Amino acid sequence: MPKPKELEARLERTEQQLRLFQKISRFMVRDLSLQDVLKGVVDLVVEFTQCDSCLLYLLDGEELVLCASNTPHPSTIGKIKLRWNEGLTGWVARERRLLAISREAYKDPRFKNFGELPEDSFEAFLSAPLIARNRVIGVINVQHRLPHQHTGSEMEVLNTVGEQIGCVLVLARMTAAALESANHVELVLSSGPVQMKQ
Repeated sequence: MPKPKELEARLERTEQQLRLFQKISRFMVRDLSLQDVLKGVVDLVVEFTQCDSCLLYLLDGEELVLCASNTPHPSTIGKIKLRWNEGLTGWVARERRLLAISREAYKDPRFKNFGELPEDSFEAFLSAPLIARNRVIGVINVQHRLPHQHTGSEMEVLNTVGEQIGCVLVLARMTAAALESANHVELVLSSGPVQMKQ
């Protein structure tokens, strides 16, 4: 049976997860620029995981494009691109699976060195696909300079954040006017009656 201190630590971590998800949900309902939302989410992920780098890539045709980062990469935002078959990030997008490497990520045969990113030499790598309407629309990477054993909790959190970012991006395509004029009842009922389970 877990000791009281262990239970306290688990409870604290669960509360931190809940606060992270709540803060990201608030980004979904606010009228903010997409850039501000993505930067805010990246900052929250960095705070939660205590990582050294968080990079967010979005799909543009057959390429993944770096669109947000917690580290100052102004010259690389929008310019770092990789194809679906390139790097660890491309593998995550293609396979639609989480990837966790605790040490020497740069030695993985799937790794792609960009040469201009300091993250190329970081040890630990955790990555999850961004999912919207069951489609991969990007990838979020969390990296640590030193070896880091990723917990099941960190992996689950990054998966969930990937799903939340997918929803944020879908919502961002809706204008305020479209949202106001939408008949939500008609939208729901046109897909069939709501069934309650007995």
